[in-house]
Amino acid sequence: MSTAELRELVASLLLSQKETDRLMQENAVQQKETDRLMKESQKQTAQQLKELGRQIGGLGNKFGSFAEGLSYRSIVRILRGKFDMNDFIAPGVRVRRDGLEEEYDVLAYSNDTIDRGMIVEIKSNLRKEDISQMKRKMDGIFTMLPEHSDKTFQGMIACVSASADLKKQVLENGWYLAHIGDDLFELETPDSFVARTYSAA
Repeated sequence: MSTAELRELVASLLLSQKETDRLMQENAVQQKETDRLMKESQKQTAQQLKELGRQIGGLGNKFGSFAEGLSYRSIVRILRGKFDMNDFIAPGVRVRRDGLEEEYDVLAYSNDTIDRGMIVEIKSNLRKEDISQMKRKMDGIFTMLPEHSDKTFQGMIACVSASADLKKQVLENGWYLAHIGDDLFELETPDSFVARTYSAA
């Protein structure tokens, strides 16, 4: 190979190296831009998911409130017709006592001849934690409502849907069970059911 050919080959290799370097630089810039766009896209997706979660949570709360509102009339009918709760029935009762706070979906009681009260919890979809919540409310009745210590209380859970296991747990705890049917809540406790009675004594 002649000196001229060698020089030409070296020049060609240098040109190829320069082109390779240029392409690699371009790729690095493009990669950087791609990374930036991906990060931006991920951030937007995360924000959209967060907003969607907030909206779904709000929708769940609205459905829960809707179920409570829809069922209140049916619950009143049951409380008056089957349990003689004629003196006081109120939805959404909040009580504060000694730094504690409790809310009852429905609080009902009758004085004089029967001296009995009822705590009703209304759930669109009954969950395991609702059972624990009901236990706490029933066990703490006379701590939160000492003015009703002359009465006996019973509990009821009214729900739109619940698994067979959770329905069984409601009955095993001695609480009445009501479910929605034909657009109204109806009691779903068997004839042999014996409700648990809570008393201050």
